[in-house]
Amino acid sequence: MNRTQISEIKTLLSTPKNIIIVPHRNPDGDAMGSTLGLYHYLKQYNHNATVIAPNDYPDFLKWLPGDDNVLKFETQVDESSTLIEKADLIFTLDFNAYHRAGHEMAAVLEDSSALKIMIDHHQQPDDYATYMYSDISMSSTCEMVYNFICMLGDEDQIDATIASCLYVGIMTDTGSFRFPATTTKTHQVIGSLIERGADNSQIHNNIYDTNSYSRLQLLGRALQNLKVIPELRTAYTTLSQEELDEFKFKKGDTEGFVNYGLSLEGIIFAAIFIESKQDNIIKISLRSKGEFSVNEFSRAHFNGGGHTNAAGGRSEENLTTTINNFISILPRYKQELSNPK
Repeated sequence: MNRTQISEIKTLLSTPKNIIIVPHRNPDGDAMGSTLGLYHYLKQYNHNATVIAPNDYPDFLKWLPGDDNVLKFETQVDESSTLIEKADLIFTLDFNAYHRAGHEMAAVLEDSSALKIMIDHHQQPDDYATYMYSDISMSSTCEMVYNFICMLGDEDQIDATIASCLYVGIMTDTGSFRFPATTTKTHQVIGSLIERGADNSQIHNNIYDTNSYSRLQLLGRALQNLKVIPELRTAYTTLSQEELDEFKFKKGDTEGFVNYGLSLEGIIFAAIFIESKQDNIIKISLRSKGEFSVNEFSRAHFNGGGHTNAAGGRSEENLTTTINNFISILPRYKQELSNPK
């Protein structure tokens, strides 16, 4: 964003507005951290702000301050649609194409005459927002929201509540600060958030250190299902709907499972395929090391996208067909997967 755009946004926000803040469907730590962090900032200026998530999200994010005020479009369609229709301004955070909010919510967002502001760090954004803060080099949307508040000249308005929300998204989207997008600036932002009241130890505990017995059993099954293709430096695992049901799966239980495959020595590409009978799809998470782009791989073959080293996708085939398709595609990437970079 340039100075003129920031000045215009500052003018927009100088008087109370009806504002809607939207994360992507199946929101993660960065999506909820950024939306709630921005929500608390806007409330300081008496805006009538509401976070509307497309659907529910994992329990380990529900301690975030402001969670009890979040609407879920999927179960509160009428109320959510009315608020979107009446909005003066809509922020879309951590996604850059309407369809990432889900088909029904995407249609309502498209029909809205509200001014749109996008804040996002994913590749290849759609051109729907009047103001677009898009930067694929950023660690997370939460880091971008921090920058956005600072660009508005309001760094001093970041209190412990806002800091805690933004810390969550930076921590989760950087894999606890180990992914390549973690820069010196990222660490400086994290330092500032801790100074402003984010309890880093407690936040880490809230996100990572509270497991149910059934979730650990599900992880065990995912590890049992892990397969390795050493000549292509690839690992993948699967979870069927039957296995999810056996271990009482709840939303968010498979968070981070894909990284176990990537942790194997010599592996640079990992995937997990999770059957969803409710959505009639196979949900796919992809991770990589180095220069192999799972964003391009997912866009080309599995109706998805994301970042170079972390992306998602989907398949409408059954689990067996999807896995066979994945295995058949891999040899096309033999040169890239053999590259040691």
